[in-house]
Amino acid sequence: MLDGELAAVRCDLEDFAAEVFEPFARADQRRWGAVYLRGLLLDGGRKSVEPMAARLGEDGNRQALAHFVTSSPWDPAYVRARLAWRMQPVIRPTALIVDDTGFLKDGDASACVTRQYTGTAGKVTNCQAGVSLHLASDHASAAVNWRLFLPGSWDPASAKADPVKVGRRDKCAVPAEVGHVEKWQLALDMIDETRSWGIEVPMVVADGGYGDTAAFRLGLEDRGLNYVVGISTTTTAQPGDARPSAPACTGRGRRPAPAYPEPARTVKGLVIAAGKSAARPVQWREGSRPGSGRSGHKRMYSRFVALRIRPAGREIRKATDGTELPVRWLLAEWPAAEDEPVQFWLSDLPENTPLATLVRTAKLRWRIENDYREMKQALGLAHFEGRTWPGWHHHVTLVSAAHAFCTLQRLTRSPKETAPA
Repeated sequence: MLDGELAAVRCDLEDFAAEVFEPFARADQRRWGAVYLRGLLLDGGRKSVEPMAARLGEDGNRQALAHFVTSSPWDPAYVRARLAWRMQPVIRPTALIVDDTGFLKDGDASACVTRQYTGTAGKVTNCQAGVSLHLASDHASAAVNWRLFLPGSWDPASAKADPVKVGRRDKCAVPAEVGHVEKWQLALDMIDETRSWGIEVPMVVADGGYGDTAAFRLGLEDRGLNYVVGISTTTTAQPGDARPSAPACTGRGRRPAPAYPEPARTVKGLVIAAGKSAARPVQWREGSRPGSGRSGHKRMYSRFVALRIRPAGREIRKATDGTELPVRWLLAEWPAAEDEPVQFWLSDLPENTPLATLVRTAKLRWRIENDYREMKQALGLAHFEGRTWPGWHHHVTLVSAAHAFCTLQRLTRSPKETAPA
């Protein structure tokens, strides 16, 4: 925001800061929380402490800001809970979205930095990885929980432990109890924490980095949560109408256990077998570019195949009571111009779920990409130059608060977006 724009909403910002920073124990923490928030919102290049302090005028105390974000002993979970409570009635979330994003680093001194793949760069590179959870609906979304991923090389108990990285844990203030946990488990932990705040959203959306892991899907089912998650083309399944049968008994040894008569097939193979004629057109929303939609914007439109299938795999079989694998939805996008389907999702939504609902839920994931873009380009999500574990969690929480404030201002200016459907 430009100085004039921020001045126009200064009272709103002060009220918002007072609400989300209310859990802070000391008045100076509440003060510097509000100042840091204002620094993130001001127009400018980098949103690290020094350039923000230079833009903040009489509040630009670099040392105080650095201490507040890096060393001050406040628990970001309390602020995140406040954010979730503030944003839930405004967003009216239909889904929780989980994903991760990379924080590129030139050096190796920051907490949890290692060479790893990140979609941010589209390759393996030196970075941190943060897992986030967002409240989302068609009209708005907000990041309300975060975890910094600790690679095995930073965990002294891991077979992949790197003595140099393990030796940096104390300097980076990584808590002794924090070890290597897979990203899908961090996502489940965040869902549990968010639900403990009283935020109940019965649907989870995620990409293939999470959906390909059967343990993640089973974890959601154990929690009574529905899901629509991306999966890879090589995921295997039986057709929905397949049934196990017992081979004929020879009279010797144990009676053969019931088994499916055909090997499981890839989801891509199942959709191709259904044929391109099975694809149906669905428009799931209107974009922001000019087009032929009702509002004058481009229609987001494609063709989709929905099949009932039985996901296979050892973990699924072990978790299944009886011999029949559970039936789930397979959704595939198959554009008219393509010879093969291009994207796949798995869902445990009820059998009578309309195709349009499956598609709109799967495509809701665009909101998280929008959040990442806004937080990185405008609010300095990846600009934190501190090296500590608490500092990283403090900074991403404060950026989430700044993003939530921007969302509230946008929705206030566009009241139609918050009107009940």
